[in-house]
Amino acid sequence: MNQPDFNYRLRQILVLIFIILMAVLLINQLSVFIPGLLGGITLYILSRSLYLKLIYKYKWKKGLTAIAFIIIYIAILALPFYFSITLISPKINELLNNQDRIVKSLQEISSVIQDKTGFTLLTSENIKQLASKGTALVPKLLNSTAIVLANMLMMFFLLYYLLVDGRTAEKNLQRIIPLASHNINELSGETKMMVKANALGIPIISFIQGLVAALGYFIFNVDDWGMWGFVTGVFAFFPLVGTMIVWVPLTIYLYAQGHVWPSVGLAIYSIIVTGNIDYVARLNLMKKMGDVHPLITVLGVIVGLKLFGFIGLVFGPLLISYFILMVKIYSNEFGGEKINNEGLAASKEIKSTTKEE
Repeated sequence: MNQPDFNYRLRQILVLIFIILMAVLLINQLSVFIPGLLGGITLYILSRSLYLKLIYKYKWKKGLTAIAFIIIYIAILALPFYFSITLISPKINELLNNQDRIVKSLQEISSVIQDKTGFTLLTSENIKQLASKGTALVPKLLNSTAIVLANMLMMFFLLYYLLVDGRTAEKNLQRIIPLASHNINELSGETKMMVKANALGIPIISFIQGLVAALGYFIFNVDDWGMWGFVTGVFAFFPLVGTMIVWVPLTIYLYAQGHVWPSVGLAIYSIIVTGNIDYVARLNLMKKMGDVHPLITVLGVIVGLKLFGFIGLVFGPLLISYFILMVKIYSNEFGGEKINNEGLAASKEIKSTTKEE
């Protein structure tokens, strides 16, 4: 390598290092807004086809159409918050205002279970700690409202500009990604498939599972069955064990209150019906919607929740799919098969040249 080439490569490496350092700094400072940024990208992918059809085929105005999409999404997202406030807020207020009564109820339930089974569910000290931790969690949830609202604003802010000028952003991204065009198309297709499968599939599955669980709570005379069905639907976002967080304590509570057969019936119903709905809907419906392997769904949710928070339900499986896809792309771009094919092509070319001579 001569001196000009060496200087060129050195400058290239220095500029690349500077870009990476700036990217790390920006990501670190804006980490609190990552859920909002990922949410904006999710909504853009879901909206892109219909939005482009409206502005190019039906000649709608870009800005007004983007605002209309944002209003629709706000209305859709507002419904769960409305039901949360309407159904759960009274119970939270009751929890805050009647801590002693709740502790006493837990002690009674623990005593009944110990008398009938010989198993100590909770000690007095554990019950007090559980109650104090539960009440301490409420203010933390309320304090996180500001962060949630900030991410919502970021999400819709990004969505607006992606809709209005998304085609330009896509072209710039294609120029930056150092891959062959067919691999970029494969990466784009994988992103669309996974985002649609998770962003649409998971809420539908959770809604169905919440309805099925609410029906079981109604059949077996659980108080506030509608509220508990809603809560079960929320926890159904978490695969396999999410609904158990709700129906297992409710079963124990019914048993401790002397409702033996309803508790047994609810346990059987939850295991057979609610549990199978989770399996059939999440693992099979998700696979049909986006050909998502069940293992990718489960592991992706675990990874995504830790990295990105709630939006990780969508981007966790996508991250694992990206890893698998990038290994495949690396194999296509730089693998031995390509090298062997290139060598074979070169060998054929040499042979043909020799024959011509």
